[in-house]
Amino acid sequence: MAVTPARIGRLPIGALGLLALALGTLQSVVEPALPLLQHELGVSPSEGALVANTLLVTGAVVTPVAGKLGDRYGGKRVLLALMTLVSAGGLLAGLAPNLPVLLLGQVFQGVMVGALPLSFILVRKHLPAAESQAAIGVVIALFTGGGIAGTTLAGPVADALSWQWIFVLPTLAIIATTLAVARVMPHDPPADPGGGIDWPGVVLLSGTLLAFMVGLVSATRHSLPPAAIGALGLLVIALGTAWVAVERRAVAPMVDLRMLARPVMWHACLLTFVITTSLGMVVFLLPQLFALPADGYGFGADTTGIGWYLLPGAIAGAVSDSVGGVAARRFGPRAVVLAGAVVTVVTMTALAALHTSAWQLVLAKVLAAFAAGVGTTALVARTAAAVNARDTGIATSLLVVTRVIGVAMGVQIAGAILDAGTGASGLPAESAFVTGFAVAGLVAALSLLAVRITKKEARV
Repeated sequence: MAVTPARIGRLPIGALGLLALALGTLQSVVEPALPLLQHELGVSPSEGALVANTLLVTGAVVTPVAGKLGDRYGGKRVLLALMTLVSAGGLLAGLAPNLPVLLLGQVFQGVMVGALPLSFILVRKHLPAAESQAAIGVVIALFTGGGIAGTTLAGPVADALSWQWIFVLPTLAIIATTLAVARVMPHDPPADPGGGIDWPGVVLLSGTLLAFMVGLVSATRHSLPPAAIGALGLLVIALGTAWVAVERRAVAPMVDLRMLARPVMWHACLLTFVITTSLGMVVFLLPQLFALPADGYGFGADTTGIGWYLLPGAIAGAVSDSVGGVAARRFGPRAVVLAGAVVTVVTMTALAALHTSAWQLVLAKVLAAFAAGVGTTALVARTAAAVNARDTGIATSLLVVTRVIGVAMGVQIAGAILDAGTGASGLPAESAFVTGFAVAGLVAALSLLAVRITKKEARV
């Protein structure tokens, strides 16, 4: 006999929203503080990129699994378990004496990406459809607000206390709000108690992504001999091939490759990947340029200053999430993606030539963040409308994973370009930033080609 979940009121929804606010804050503190972390830990730009990418890669793996775990064991139970890991990761990062320990903390923090799908599961189970949409909107809005708060507060916290506290304070807020959720949110019955979890797929995808990131950093820094880098490349291919084979045979695959093979799905994934790779490069390059000494071509900004410079871009990204769906309905997703690509290409081309004033960089971040946000949101809206209702969760999870991997790829490529352009002074040359902005523009231009290709295929 099915158990009807208890109806919830404003208090549990508020607790979920506050938890999302704290999670968004913890997730966003790294971007403005990355130059400071590199300096304090004595690491290169490409190694610093791993700090942001480790969280993203973990999130890419966790996202497809979190919903299945929530269905099997109950959304509340799994959410609390994930928050335990996030809290441990935040405290570990706050105590980290070196890069490896900080990266381990980021691995644990990365499971926070699964919190939003689990929050949506809880809201849908405990509220009627119409009310659940409003509640989900509240959770998303507060998560976005947390991102803005983290970008703004990372600098003042690091200046007043130390960089460790940018991890510790949001973690303490996560612990408090998790306890509140545990107290006020009723348990939800498992919806699919017999469903299995594709653990081999999880392990193989994790290994593939990790080997790829290690290989990319090693190749750009020449920290390993060519034979070892070649071996890492072969390992990536072997793990990736094994993952595909496992997913094709799994009863309950981590990623449904049949879904990915549908034109509407792989078109959206391809475009999302290209858009977010370009954005990831911008996200990494701008804080690095802001932090360089002002007696050269940098701006000498500390973490607080970087946060303020990045704030308009964070707000633009938040606004774009609400605009993208509306624009897709009115103009069509292809038109939105094309417009965003053109804006990004023009912006990056201009930035490669003009980057002597802070307002130029701030405006570039605003335009790039808005264009990418509108484009990827339009693709999500189009895909959700094109697939069967029962496949909406699978389809949107694939796009979330693609978006995370794209940003991670862009961040790592940008770090590699700066590493390659670092001279005897230990600072990247101006030409490295010019190259980075130009490459970001070229990557964005690929989305124009991708739109053309997918449009032709759609007509066949």
